Amino acid sequence: MPEEVRLDRASQPRSEAAVTFQIVSTAFFTFICYLAIGIPLAVLPGYVHTDLGYSSVLAGLAISMQYLATLLSRPLAGRMADSVGPKTAVLRGLVGCSISGVFLLVAAFFTHIPALSLAILLIGRLVLGCGESMVGTGAITWGIGQVGAQHTARMISWNGIATYGALAIGAPLGVVIEHAWGLAAVGATVAVLSVGGFFLARMKAPTAVVRGEHMPFGNVLRRVFPHGMGLALGSIGFGSIATFITLFYASHQWPNAAFSLTLFGTFFVGARLLFARTISQFGGFRVSIVCFSVEALGLLLLWQASSPPMALVGAALTGFGFALIFPALGVEAVNLVPANNRGSALGAYSVFLDLALGVTGPLAGLIVSEFGYPEVFLFAAIASLAAVALTVNMYRRSQAATSPVTAG
Repeated sequence: MPEEVRLDRASQPRSEAAVTFQIVSTAFFTFICYLAIGIPLAVLPGYVHTDLGYSSVLAGLAISMQYLATLLSRPLAGRMADSVGPKTAVLRGLVGCSISGVFLLVAAFFTHIPALSLAILLIGRLVLGCGESMVGTGAITWGIGQVGAQHTARMISWNGIATYGALAIGAPLGVVIEHAWGLAAVGATVAVLSVGGFFLARMKAPTAVVRGEHMPFGNVLRRVFPHGMGLALGSIGFGSIATFITLFYASHQWPNAAFSLTLFGTFFVGARLLFARTISQFGGFRVSIVCFSVEALGLLLLWQASSPPMALVGAALTGFGFALIFPALGVEAVNLVPANNRGSALGAYSVFLDLALGVTGPLAGLIVSEFGYPEVFLFAAIASLAAVALTVNMYRRSQAATSPVTAG
């Protein structure tokens, strides 16, 4: 692979249109990655639970294994983006996404041997998780290197638009493909899309290896710990919807469960497009407090949903509230480290998202087995409200640290 090179300030895009183009064209690779994630998202829980005959806990585990792998590979992805370059990280991640599609295709041929099919599927989920961490961290770092650190919030925001826009498209697309041609076609689609993304990424210029001493990952992790905990608490709502919304709908015998994921993603993208600049205007902490509150309201509506329209409103509000949490707290977290440790900071911060999503599946499965599907969303709402309290505390501490000291 070509050696990454540093992009100095003189070569960074100057016009607004050029900045936007660089951001969107780099976030496109995240879009491809999350299409690979989203296409099987609404299909796999039903496949594991219904076709293979396993419990709701294992259905949740099939989703969460990906997030566990992403969690464990974040330090490697961040260090890779900082040391050998973000383009290299993105390319390797897209290869992983393609391999995961092949595993999914093979698993479909062993439905008659449930244990073997599940094992192959879980291996593919682990590979996909590693690919996700490399593409997610690499694309953000690549984009910031192209347009400058002053556009960090915009790059993170557009990366999220690509993420959840792909999930919104991918979930119903995966259902259509599975219904028409079966699970093997879902795996083949993931593999082909990821290979296409790989060749497109190879055509884009490498950039942004910033030389300097790299902080130990543990030190970076400690700096971003409070921000990451807020992100983790807010991510439980997304994890609950992604893992169990289809089974929640099925328990009520409601149609069109995948549309709730589409609505979640649509409102997520809309909030990012309309309100991303509020982070620079009002600060990450204040934006996060509002977002956590809206997310909690949406999850409480899902908990109490007695009809599909009420559930759709809850999913939409949850997506709208969750939209700006990652970039809002992420900007505050990245500002805590030097530029040459930016990838590590993003990786450390993102660990908490992976941790939350990895824990949510099995934990929510236990809640379902004891209390039922609606209580999963009550649990997630309580987590969002806890994030409000944590972020208020961080905001007060930051205000106290920046307040001028007056003489007595």
